Formats: sequence, C-alpha cells, structure tokens
Amino acid sequence: MEHPEPPFRDLTLAAFVDGLASAEPVPGGGSASAVAASLSAGLVAMVASLTLGRPRYADHAELAEHWAEEGRQLATDCLTLADDDATAYAGYSAALKLPRDTDEEKAARSEAIRAAAHMAALAPLPAVEACLRIVTGAEALAGRSNVNAASDLAVAALLAEAGARGAAANVLVNLPATGDEPFATELTTRVDTLLRDVERLAAATREVVRTGSPRPPIPPAA
Repeated sequence: MEHPEPPFRDLTLAAFVDGLASAEPVPGGGSASAVAASLSAGLVAMVASLTLGRPRYADHAELAEHWAEEGRQLATDCLTLADDDATAYAGYSAALKLPRDTDEEKAARSEAIRAAAHMAALAPLPAVEACLRIVTGAEALAGRSNVNAASDLAVAALLAEAGARGAAANVLVNLPATGDEPFATELTTRVDTLLRDVERLAAATREVVRTGSPRPPIPPAA
C-alpha cells in the first residue's frame, strides 16, 4: 500500500507535527522515532563539520571528515525510514478494516493482518540499526571534536537512544499479530542486542562529554 501523504521530508516541521498530533494513524510513533534519529544524525554531522579544518583537531581530521559525510547520509536515510514506517502501518491499518461478514472474508482478513503485521514489525528495524550507527559516530567523536559543540554530541546520543527505543517498541508491538513465533523470537533477540549496544555507546558518549576529557586519535584499521 502506498503512503497516503507526501514524503515527510517535503513537509514543513509544523505540518509534520500537526499530522502527528491529529487523529490520523500516520505519522505515528515509528515515524517520530525515525525523525528523532535523523535529527541525531544531523547533529553528528554538524559536530564533525565544525571540527574539520581546525588545526587544534588536525589529528582527528579523517574521523571528522568521515562522520560529516556519513552523518548527513544517515540523516537522509532516516527520513526515508520515517516514510517506510508510515507506509507499513497504513497497510496494517487497512488490513484491520477489511470485511469479515463471511467465513471466507474472515480468513482473508486474518491472513492479510498477519502479512501486514510482518511488514509493520520489520519496517522500524532499520531505524534501530541506523541509531546504532549514529551513536557509534557520536561516541567516536566525543573527546575528538570541537569542544564548543560537545553538548551537541550529548544531545545526539540522547536522540539516538530515544529513536532506537521508540523504533524497537514499534517492532515488538506488532509481533503478536504476525502469528509467527520463530519470527517474533528472532526479531526480539535482534532488537534486544541492538538496544544494548545503543545504550552502551550513548552512555559512553555522555560520560566523555561530561568529563570534557580529550581522547587520542582512533588507531588506523589494520
């Protein structure tokens, strides 16, 4: 089912928030979580960009250059994920509204709900994965980037963790309706692992920002 609205990236911020506040099923929490992730990625890119070209941070130039580019790409990708989540949920919502007057209609509706629930559970998963990548960048830059923007990395870590938790919740809430226990177990395990990593890196980022300690360059990969 196609997304019923223009892409969220084409809306003003006010229009997106108005849609979120409406009684319409989309955008909802999954899309909001992906947008939070996009904002987090944007902050990572900003801090990296504010570090580039500064002699004080010359030893971290390669790191900053990498995250200036990847942060922007992740910010763009997460806006697409916000649309993907809305599209998946619109399909699930449509399946719930199918007729169920006859046994045949009930069977068809049940099958449609299970299929749509699979899609609705899978759609937010890439946002959780993106949040892990984003907070990886925030942690890498902490203590290795423009000290005047250190608090922005702390905000990025908070937003990435919130986005990951929100997207994960939208994965998990749709699993019972799939009627597929192995699938549910697999996704639950995957989400739990991702969240643990996100939480660890977010906490590490905030701690470095709190202490204000500079860190040595990341050794080059072997």
